[in-house]
Amino acid sequence: MPIKHCPHCKTHALEVTNYQGEEIDICRECGGLWFEKNEVNRMIDEINDGPVGDKFETSFGDSLGISELDCPDCDKSLERFHLLEDFHTEIDICRHCDGTWIDKDELEGVENSPELKASLNELNQGTSWKTYFFQFLTQMPVEYNIKPQRKAWVTFGLVALNTLIFTLYFFNKETFGIALELFAMTPADISQGNKVWTLLTCVFLHGSIMHLLGNMYFLYVVGDNLEDVLGHKRFLIWYLVCGLIASLSSYLVSPTSAIPSVGASGAIAGLFGMYLMWFRHASLTFMIIIYQKKLSAAWFFAIWLIINISGALSGPDGIDYGAHIGGFVAGLLIGYFLKNKILQQNPIIRLLNQSEAQLKR
Repeated sequence: MPIKHCPHCKTHALEVTNYQGEEIDICRECGGLWFEKNEVNRMIDEINDGPVGDKFETSFGDSLGISELDCPDCDKSLERFHLLEDFHTEIDICRHCDGTWIDKDELEGVENSPELKASLNELNQGTSWKTYFFQFLTQMPVEYNIKPQRKAWVTFGLVALNTLIFTLYFFNKETFGIALELFAMTPADISQGNKVWTLLTCVFLHGSIMHLLGNMYFLYVVGDNLEDVLGHKRFLIWYLVCGLIASLSSYLVSPTSAIPSVGASGAIAGLFGMYLMWFRHASLTFMIIIYQKKLSAAWFFAIWLIINISGALSGPDGIDYGAHIGGFVAGLLIGYFLKNKILQQNPIIRLLNQSEAQLKR
């Protein structure tokens, strides 16, 4: 059998090895892999427990022209392609013997190409009249993100719990007053060492139906993806931590205030921070009067943060901007310190956060 040489290293011979049940050739110097005809397809089927969508070679992106590399089998020039139309990592193909050369850092994208293609198709779909009509009526954003792999039981539970608590006290003046007295966070009380528990219980109270609906919608929008990557228990813990830090931030802004503070907004702002750190590939629609536009998470939350900072500087208007900003900063810090772990555990999210992923907004 003739010796095959690495297309990159030229002088180094490829070694036959087994990878994902397939016999392939590897360069021990640069880590590149040479797959002969159909070996890549069989590897993808094995990784994904059977066929998932189209074979990856039917979904190539644009041809990038002739490569500087030569085929290890027939010595003819390879041709460069984008792996997928919307994922611009480069692979090298031999048109004569159908072999595929994959650099070491390209392997993860090839392995996950069926799921990666499906995710990009989901993320890059355009807005429709239905999303426009919904946002025009509600002024709420529409999310474009990958579908969670597990049911968001904690998110649904929090929505149900907040709604139940609201219905138990809101529609009766007496119970409304009792709820605020016992469970709303009043900074002046905290300063005197009283009702410390309200730093957390206030997160489960809301002052109006629209306040509740807005918060629960945003909790649902970002909560399901965060719960998917964190797991149920950790998601609940970090939600409560963000709520507590948001309440403390509100207290520190005006520690002598006698105005009660209620709402899950600060805790949900913490979720915004984590979402921004891990789901930069996601899009949220933003409506300017009647014009709807898909924005990256970074732009959407930048606008949200500017609105909150402006509100905080302009003076009291009944909105607890201190809780919003404090919760958001807490979420950013949590997201930053957990980012490497989250991306390591979720290869598709990691790939979608790379510059090779082409996101259409």
